[in-house]
Amino acid sequence: MKKSFLLQFVLVAGLVFQGFGQIPPGYYNAVIGLSGQPLQSGLHNIIDNHTVMPYSSLYACYTTTDAKPGNVVWDMYSDIPGGTPPYLYHFSSGDECGNYNSEGDCYNREHSWPKSWFGDHPPMNSDLFHIYPTDGWVNNKRDNDPYGEVGNATWTSLNGSKVGTCSWPGYSGVVFEPIDEYKGDFARTYFYMSTRYYGEDSGWPGSPMTTGAQLKPWALQMMLVWHKNDPVSQKEIDRNNAVYAYQINRNPFIDHPEFATDIWGFPVGIDETNSAPAKLEVYPNPASDFCNIDLPSGIRTSNYHLSLVSMNGTRFSQEITLNGNTLNLSVQSLSPGFYFLILASDAGTWHGKLMKE
Repeated sequence: MKKSFLLQFVLVAGLVFQGFGQIPPGYYNAVIGLSGQPLQSGLHNIIDNHTVMPYSSLYACYTTTDAKPGNVVWDMYSDIPGGTPPYLYHFSSGDECGNYNSEGDCYNREHSWPKSWFGDHPPMNSDLFHIYPTDGWVNNKRDNDPYGEVGNATWTSLNGSKVGTCSWPGYSGVVFEPIDEYKGDFARTYFYMSTRYYGEDSGWPGSPMTTGAQLKPWALQMMLVWHKNDPVSQKEIDRNNAVYAYQINRNPFIDHPEFATDIWGFPVGIDETNSAPAKLEVYPNPASDFCNIDLPSGIRTSNYHLSLVSMNGTRFSQEITLNGNTLNLSVQSLSPGFYFLILASDAGTWHGKLMKE
């Protein structure tokens, strides 16, 4: 297929599927009530057999999956959230690599889960969920090293990403550390890979960070902490919807962050009853007309946001009143079914589940 026709096809496909970017009704119904390995297996069955995009089409896909305002490429290896990035790349400006000699020369396609870890085979080698547009020089510096936390850096990018010896317990080799603002993004990407290719990783060479498609214990603990400390952002939600328009599958750990701890538990040293992301106390449950939610300690009663989300991804704004440190939530108008509760504040994020009778 000629490049110009392929580009046109991808752009048109993105527009055609734009209206289907949200979570389809009942998408996660099959995993209600599951946890541990059955939940991971159930999610795998939901997101398996995605529509495979040609690797050559990814640059065109990025115009909808990884775009900032102004036709700017959203490069997590150079971006500085809330600040001024050291350089910018623009779509349709000839910024794709090509040759590069230093940081800021061009951007290319970064397999955040390196190709050598799965043998560079399809469909993994073109799965948009783990392939991001990044600066070519930084991508090269990262090479196929694991992600990790760096003690003493041997090299630092212009946005603060680092290469150096791992300081996280359990591994002491060379790692690449992205900035804190994007660590959760990469953690949820890895949870996706472990789940999408669950049971399909026979022959994967693996890495110091992975055994087949599964994270080794040190890496899993680190990624769970990254997932906790850097909650899901609007960027990830928008990207999840945009990739769904192409591949017709989703990253469950963006739609429902609690799935990570429901499968793998909380990181070692994290008290799941007192630390975010923790479970909300919701009662009565099931509920018919109203339910109560105890605010976790540390939340200022004037600075929190409560989201109520159905299994198909629809968000509801229900009447809420505050009585001391307890929220009273009206659910009388809701249809019977299963709902997720997400309470976010500057003190952290908490999750709960509600059954409406």
